[in-house]
Amino acid sequence: MLRLVTVYGYHQLVAVEEGGGDDTNGVMNKCLDMERHALLLFKAPLQDPDGSLSTWRPNEHDCCQWKGVTCNNQTGHVTELDISDYNLRGEISHSLLNLSYLNFLDLSYNSFCGTIPAFFGSMARLRDLKLNSNNLNGTVPKSIGSLTKLRYLDLSYNSFYGTIPPEFGNLTNLQYLYLGVVGRCRVENLQWLSHLSHLQQLGMDGISLAKQNHWVDVILSLRKLSYLSLDGCELSQVMYPYSSSFLNSSSSSIQSLYLGNNSLNSSMYHWLLPLTSNKLHFLDLSSNMLDGIPKYLGSLCSLVSLRFDSNSAVVKFPGFLSNLSGCTSLTLQELDASYNQFIGSLSDDIQKFSSLRHLWVSHNHLNGIISDKVWELPMLEEIDVSSNSFRGAISKNIGKSKAFEIYLSENQLQGVPSTDHMSKLSYVQLIDMNSCNLGPHFPKWVQTLRNLTRLHIANSKISDKIPMEFWDTWPSQLRYLNLSSNNISGEGPDLSSNFDNGSVIDLSSNSFSGPLSNVSSTLALLNLSRNKFSGGISFLCQMVDGFLEVLDLSHNLFTGKLPDCLWHLKLLKVLNLGHNNLSRRLPPSIGYLRELEVLDLYKNNFSGELPLSLKNCTSLNLMNLGANKFSGYVPVWIGENLSRLYGLILRSNNFFGTIPLQLCYLANLQILDLSMNNLQGTIPSCLNNLTSMVQEGFLSPPPNIYSILIDWIMKKSGNGYSNSSEYADHMMIEWQGSEREFTRNLGLLKTIDLSSNNLTGQIPHELMDLYDLIALNLSKNCLLGEIPLKIGQMKQLLALDLSRNILSGGIPSSMSQMSLLNYLDVSFNNLSGRIPTSTQLQSFEPSRYDGNAALCGPPLSKKCQGDEESKVPLVVGKSEGEGGDVDEVWNWFHIGEGCGFATGFWIACGALLVNSHGRRVFFHFYDGVEDWVYG
Repeated sequence: MLRLVTVYGYHQLVAVEEGGGDDTNGVMNKCLDMERHALLLFKAPLQDPDGSLSTWRPNEHDCCQWKGVTCNNQTGHVTELDISDYNLRGEISHSLLNLSYLNFLDLSYNSFCGTIPAFFGSMARLRDLKLNSNNLNGTVPKSIGSLTKLRYLDLSYNSFYGTIPPEFGNLTNLQYLYLGVVGRCRVENLQWLSHLSHLQQLGMDGISLAKQNHWVDVILSLRKLSYLSLDGCELSQVMYPYSSSFLNSSSSSIQSLYLGNNSLNSSMYHWLLPLTSNKLHFLDLSSNMLDGIPKYLGSLCSLVSLRFDSNSAVVKFPGFLSNLSGCTSLTLQELDASYNQFIGSLSDDIQKFSSLRHLWVSHNHLNGIISDKVWELPMLEEIDVSSNSFRGAISKNIGKSKAFEIYLSENQLQGVPSTDHMSKLSYVQLIDMNSCNLGPHFPKWVQTLRNLTRLHIANSKISDKIPMEFWDTWPSQLRYLNLSSNNISGEGPDLSSNFDNGSVIDLSSNSFSGPLSNVSSTLALLNLSRNKFSGGISFLCQMVDGFLEVLDLSHNLFTGKLPDCLWHLKLLKVLNLGHNNLSRRLPPSIGYLRELEVLDLYKNNFSGELPLSLKNCTSLNLMNLGANKFSGYVPVWIGENLSRLYGLILRSNNFFGTIPLQLCYLANLQILDLSMNNLQGTIPSCLNNLTSMVQEGFLSPPPNIYSILIDWIMKKSGNGYSNSSEYADHMMIEWQGSEREFTRNLGLLKTIDLSSNNLTGQIPHELMDLYDLIALNLSKNCLLGEIPLKIGQMKQLLALDLSRNILSGGIPSSMSQMSLLNYLDVSFNNLSGRIPTSTQLQSFEPSRYDGNAALCGPPLSKKCQGDEESKVPLVVGKSEGEGGDVDEVWNWFHIGEGCGFATGFWIACGALLVNSHGRRVFFHFYDGVEDWVYG
């Protein structure tokens, strides 16, 4: 029979023999007790959260009726076990060995762990073995080479290491072999592959072939091979890919060839030639360093798809098309040349590609006018020319296009043709004209496109009101609407139209005003932020059993309370109500938001204690409740239940009591802000358990929650469209003495702010173990004792504020090692002695040391005892917002105001001139740190 399988994203039909023959007498035997027992033993240690094996029960005696089990009708032996994609977890039991008649075993797309059992080599009847897409590890057992009847073997997407056994060469009946992305595996000698004369499909993605000379010869010896994928196999490092005897050979039978991610340059075209023929349908050369293509690729008269995206060399696009202009131009249906360095124009030569259905040339340096001939391509379904430098008006010929999807965003296009021409786009389902100049009036042609399901015209210089009938125009299939970053005004629209399930609406950064009364319950994402909407938000109660996953109403004028009907929003992952005038207590129903990952209520007038039900929101990553009127103790359940938090902001509220020790349980916490409350007691010494701040060195940041969610929502809803709103995590942080909004890559921001409370006691020396902390603010408390001597080991600190406490003793000499320190304030304490000499400490204004009568030495004018009269006047200048040395990782940060040494500059330069490492580090920092805030 034929089975439809998915191989590396492509559907293919594969011939598979059935497990058992039909009983001609119509008699069906039940399974054997020994095999039923073996299956129960296999199931016993597994986790089965979805209940996929619920039919596998001891009291169900005929295991042939169990889900995923197939038996031979004559003998009752189990011949097939297909439990693919059952969400099973655990190790593979040795009990499978008792299924001695098994010829088909599919455990793929689960979470099996541990090693591949060596006993698999004893299952001699196996013809199909699929273990792909699990968590298997260890080495690939040699015993698999004993399965001489095997025709299908898939071990891809696991975590193996070591050598691919050359014993695989004994699998002479093998037709399909997939070893792609198997972990850190290598091939010692590829010659065993030449014994697999029946091989039709081979995938070895990620396996290094760097030392496999003459690998092309081996591939060409496989006369039946039709599919070959060698993505990421380090092919550029092979010294001698082929022998001279194969140089002029063109006997390849390959139909699909994937060679991406190999750092190949154009010298590879010598050995690519014998691998190509008129049988080739798919060719992938993406993510290499190719500077064009040879003319022989234009003579591949069966080529349907060419991927040339993400190459790094500069290529002239007209010449590229010219080399494809042979018979290939008549058959090519898909051309992906996006994310390259193409220059030149999209010329009239494109008309030669009469079969083209998909044309992707986005993110290049193409310029000039888009050729009219593009819109006349008779088969064109999708065109993406976004993120180039095309200019001028969009041709009126666009009305002739039969394309379903048109992407023109991020160019210098000025306006569109008349409504008469645009209305002829009767086939179009998606239009992306983001950042095109369509204004100032709202385009009327939009309302004429009755098949349109996705419209993206954000940042298009529209300054107008939307006709009210616009919202009644859409048929039920509308899935995506982005009008953000314009200046569209008027009252809040009626969003109760029949939007498709899982739809996305983004009206952010406009001038909409007035109340919002009706919202469709079919939306997955609604972003109305940065407008002038007012009134209450009771419309949330209309979204009964809806699809909503992201709701952003921030930066508006909404008033009233958060309604107590949130149990309807069980799928909600992001709730952002920040910067409004909402008030009163949080409703108990907020605890029903079990999927919530981001809760941002910053700068409202919410009051009262935090509801106990909030502890049920255990998926929270970021909780920003700052600048409200919450009161009561800081709940201990935050530390006990919300273990995923990486950001906790409770600043500027009315919390009192002590800092609960349970906050130390939050090992993932990177942003802790309890400032401007009425907290008292000591700083918990256990804060060094916040391991995300302890680990020294550069760590990968947590993923951007918003951007991941938007992509996921779009894909899940079938939109296939990720050019969506640019969401970014953002929060207000006290930074260098003023409040600033940080956006992008918050995972790199590791800060503790306990300022403006009534904390007492000493600064815990354990706090100095937070090596990766970049900002520490303990100012405006009642802390006493000395600054911990080990503070200098916090070498990543950019900002340190200990001002307005009762600290005494000297400034530790170890602070001279804090070469990245950009902001320091120790004023108004009882510090004494000499200020240690360093590049940084002398560059700050004297005011940063004020209120410490016994301090002396530069940058203060007060001399220390024994100092000689200075002959050179001090050069003292501002340090707030100034830059210091910083490791190159801070390129991630993009601080949005000028940083750098303006004064104290020559002191810094003196050190840099004699320290080459410091000099290199400094200039990395200076280049990268400018756009961190407001970037």
